[in-house]
Amino acid sequence: MPAQVNLTSSDLPIVVIDTQGRSIVESTRIEAFMGVVDHQGSRNSMDDPFDGYNGRIAIELRGSASAAYPKKQYRFETQDSLGNNLNVELLGLPRENDWIFYGPYDDQSLIRNVLAYNLSLQIGRYASRTRYCELVLNDDYQGLYVLMEKIKRDRRRVDVAEMDADDTSGDSLTGGYIFKIDKSAGENVDGWRSNMGVRYQYHYPQADDVVQEQQDYLRDYMDEFETAMNETNFDDPQRGYPSYIDVESFVDHFILNEFCKNVDAYRISAFLYKDRDSKDKLLYAGPIWDFNLSFGKAWFSEDLFVTEGWQVDYRLYRPWDGYQVPFWWEKLGHHPGFIDRVQVRWRELRREVITTDALFSTIDGWVDSLQEARIRNFQRWPGSEEHPYNEEIERLKEWVIGRLEWMDQQLDYDVPQRVVYNPVSAADDFRLYQNHPNPFNSSTAISYHLDKPARVRLLIYALDGQLVRSLVEEKQNDGEKRVVWDGRNSLGHPSSSGLYLCQLFVGNRQQIIKMVLYR
Repeated sequence: MPAQVNLTSSDLPIVVIDTQGRSIVESTRIEAFMGVVDHQGSRNSMDDPFDGYNGRIAIELRGSASAAYPKKQYRFETQDSLGNNLNVELLGLPRENDWIFYGPYDDQSLIRNVLAYNLSLQIGRYASRTRYCELVLNDDYQGLYVLMEKIKRDRRRVDVAEMDADDTSGDSLTGGYIFKIDKSAGENVDGWRSNMGVRYQYHYPQADDVVQEQQDYLRDYMDEFETAMNETNFDDPQRGYPSYIDVESFVDHFILNEFCKNVDAYRISAFLYKDRDSKDKLLYAGPIWDFNLSFGKAWFSEDLFVTEGWQVDYRLYRPWDGYQVPFWWEKLGHHPGFIDRVQVRWRELRREVITTDALFSTIDGWVDSLQEARIRNFQRWPGSEEHPYNEEIERLKEWVIGRLEWMDQQLDYDVPQRVVYNPVSAADDFRLYQNHPNPFNSSTAISYHLDKPARVRLLIYALDGQLVRSLVEEKQNDGEKRVVWDGRNSLGHPSSSGLYLCQLFVGNRQQIIKMVLYR
């Protein structure tokens, strides 16, 4: 049974929502008040002023299978006093008005979705940016939540051309579109079934806004693509799939879904998008969405923590399921030319991004940041904790190792023998932790521990070796330390998006972490 928890303060942002006694329901948004306490570098208290947001929202329930959970999921808009959309920054995320509150419940690690989205961003493919927070609804503590960006056409989200009802001919008719393959429950479920039996759903423009000419164009485009995929020479550069899709985006989408072993891969919450022909005439796969059933987590006990097998072969495992992988994904997943591209990209990513060092560093960073809030979360929702949290994280890491080994075997990748990045030896009397959040947009917190007083330097470098910012240069006492970098250089100018190195010098020794800044 859910338990009552009294939240007084948190090391995470605090979100307070007041519906003035009205129930939050599905499909119909209600007006509510939302206040956010987010001091960005110091502790947040329920008694503090709302410095992160203080105003009106429109909120509703969301989710399909998750609707049955006691811990609810929410979709909301930030609005002005008149009920108009209001673009704002929330918890450091770029300005917008459409947001998601995702409450991890079936994922005991609390990090699977965040880990997958973070990985997508690191390999250069947009996915929802995320921030952890604690939620209080009508004076009732709701636990740990993740603020997420809703998938939407926007310059900082899915960057395709804006469309309106007048875009019915010529180049303006060709994009931008966002659509998906999904279940028939939830938001934006109207769409069409292709000649090859694949069910597509409109996302942007929404079903209520997409006019007939736009519907016809998108249907014709996908019919042409599926017809080409159904031919014997479907790999022909001029007439086959390379002339319809951005192959590199499909390769990355394949790798993300397969490495994470996403149970819903390709067939549920599977987004696609297409821009205007004058900008880019090809179809793109993504963004990824809904990876709570991944990294060894599954509905079915026989699939739990299994590291072998391709998700693109889902039909072989569960032929009775009504939601199957589209035939064209199955053909791509077994086509030597496509898999050759996957192998090349896999080797590239395994050298830097998809390594046990990098993945475990990211996991440890999230785990460290949730040490306090997760205790309250599991007190509030005791049924969601099946075994000790640390055991769940160890199982997750073991699964990652097994999955990497299996995919390396399948894709003929030999793991190079190399020096471990940023080792912490037993002789070290200090520790630099992974920054949080990472990737980050406006600011990130960097924490480290000193066992004894020492002279400390904490420096930010670009990959070319140029010093970007000196954050600390002083003698410090022992204990836990926390510094916030606002993403600016030594002149106070915003640093550009990219990978940065944070270097901690203690005496004549050093430790380094990698940080990803997204503007």
